[in-house]
Amino acid sequence: MSARPRPATGRKGDAVRARAARGAGSARAPSDPAVRLDPRTWTPRALMREADRARRRAYAPYSRFPVGAALLARDGTVIHGCNVENASYGLTVCAERNAMFQAVSRGLEDVIAIAVTAREGRGAPPCGSCRQVLHEFGPRMRVIWRDARGRLRERRLNELLPDAFVLREDQR
Repeated sequence: MSARPRPATGRKGDAVRARAARGAGSARAPSDPAVRLDPRTWTPRALMREADRARRRAYAPYSRFPVGAALLARDGTVIHGCNVENASYGLTVCAERNAMFQAVSRGLEDVIAIAVTAREGRGAPPCGSCRQVLHEFGPRMRVIWRDARGRLRERRLNELLPDAFVLREDQR
């Protein structure tokens, strides 16, 4: 028996396995209505709840590691992102980058925080690639994730990536 789950290929049963790999919500619903949090009074727990909602849409049939992210823009808009895997692993997109790319495409480049979550009992701080992409838009943004015990952890992005790559010094 293969260690990796078979991807959805259209055969009966494959769609069920793919939905199960997505995590808690399994079925993908239409886009959520715009979510907003007051940028002056938001809490890490409230942003993490939004990341949990985003995780339900993850497409993770290969790793079975669904991840969700919720990005908070300075105007209070919350952008959801989830990981989207591909059979060609290098084409997979992490939840954090998915959220950031969506924010940029909506003209929301001034971000103040991001929350990231994986399934219960699994810590999920942003990977190095995600840290670098997020740094481009908010080097001092707050980054919230759960540790392996489920407790919320928080750091400034520039603490998680102290020597980020920049083309110009004024980007630091």
